[in-house]
Amino acid sequence: MNRGTNNKPKTKPSTPTKTIATKSKGRNFWLMKTEPDVFSIDDLRNAPNQTTCWDGVRNYQARNFMRDQMKLGDVVLVYHSNANPSCVVGTATIVRTAYPDHTAWDKHDPHYDPKCDPANPRWFMVDIQYESTLPQPLSLEMLRQIPALESMELLRKGSRLSVQPVTKQQYDTILRIVLPSM
Repeated sequence: MNRGTNNKPKTKPSTPTKTIATKSKGRNFWLMKTEPDVFSIDDLRNAPNQTTCWDGVRNYQARNFMRDQMKLGDVVLVYHSNANPSCVVGTATIVRTAYPDHTAWDKHDPHYDPKCDPANPRWFMVDIQYESTLPQPLSLEMLRQIPALESMELLRKGSRLSVQPVTKQQYDTILRIVLPSM
């Protein structure tokens, strides 16, 4: 799966400002998958400035979402995949828009792509900043039982995208379930 990395990025993540997290007009909503044994919501929370680059995305559609549509202040649902159970575990914010993923041309990195050229980058990454850990993880099985989420990309049979759009309504529904006072 594509995910953030525990490795110190060669390109330092940008230092976020508080205005990014409070931006509300025109923002998009996303779900980003990560394997918790590789990079968890706790790793994000404990990262310097609670910020990391989201590297290793090697699917063209997911790359296009990051490169072409993610904006500063967009909101992210962090999803632990290949977990027991797989679940939405927290939220984050996009704090740096797409830039070339340096892991693609690092021969020692597991995301190395021998066809990638730094002069003409094929793969991109964004920086995300931790916002919150949900008080209760929301498992894939629980999500499947919520009628308001039936059209969510994550729940579509055969969907394997590691970066995918989420509607504001889907995002709000998920938060209402785990934060009823919202």
